[in-house]
Amino acid sequence: MTRGLAVFSGGLDSILAVKVIQDQGIDVLGITFETPFFSAGKARRAAAQIRLPLTVLDITDEHLRMLLSPRYGYGKNLNPCIDCHILMIKTAGDRMAELGADFIFTGEVLGQRPMSQGKQMLEVIAKNSGYRDDLLRPLSARLLPETRPEREGIVQRDRLLDISGRGRKIQIELADYYGISDYDPPAGGCLLTDPMFTIRLKDLFSHKQDFSRRDIELLKVGRHFRLNESTKIVVGRNRNDNETIQKLTEKGDVTVYMTSFRGPTVLIPGGGSAEVLHLAAAICARYSDAPRDADVTVTCLCESRTSFVDVTAASPEIIATWRI
Repeated sequence: MTRGLAVFSGGLDSILAVKVIQDQGIDVLGITFETPFFSAGKARRAAAQIRLPLTVLDITDEHLRMLLSPRYGYGKNLNPCIDCHILMIKTAGDRMAELGADFIFTGEVLGQRPMSQGKQMLEVIAKNSGYRDDLLRPLSARLLPETRPEREGIVQRDRLLDISGRGRKIQIELADYYGISDYDPPAGGCLLTDPMFTIRLKDLFSHKQDFSRRDIELLKVGRHFRLNESTKIVVGRNRNDNETIQKLTEKGDVTVYMTSFRGPTVLIPGGGSAEVLHLAAAICARYSDAPRDADVTVTCLCESRTSFVDVTAASPEIIATWRI
């Protein structure tokens, strides 16, 4: 049986690419990827909707190595879209034999995204993936050079499509044709395109070379303050943040919280000096229900050791100088 391996994002274009290939009687498997910056949630939901068998791979380690020094640079924020696509297609190509696939394909549309889907960049991505001749883009294939699946008759080129540009009219018509009504909008989902997350990530890169996955997960929650070159604190904004911070706390960390008033959970990753504890306590008081102009008691917990600090809430002006 002929089998295609879809690099599957779960967006409408990737769903349609699967349908176009299946229309030729070809068995299709999907493969998708996850890292701390993007999840496989959308792909899982879409795959379930169209009954597509889906393999989910965590590519965090490879992705982080690429992210620190992408060959083709970043987009508007810290998004290395071209290098990311290369990595995904290479990883899918490396799994072809294991999954019994004869070729790989994507839902990319020529000209839809100026940075990564122009004709030149589609070629760059294909070439650098190492699977240039095994890669098919069914939605735009008739506008692109033939690849091995077409030359060998595995896929009939004249039954592939010639969509180009940023418009969505043809895709929406195809969705109606295939009876697909529940699909996510084409936007984002990658935190590397988020300006605030990018600022936090750059701060992490510049201050901690041996960062861990936990450090990245912490970037997603709370308010972040850089107290000195080696110390940052994370302040919960709500109950969900506080619970997440507690779950991400590790041995050697210090958590700070109000003793007698409602307030945030504050995390000092790796702990800190007495001065750091005092600053974290003052920030904790600022974001609590405690009075602003009186000394209040803050609890500091490190594993089984508890201490107490009396502070006055930090002023907004002081806080602003530390906030990332």
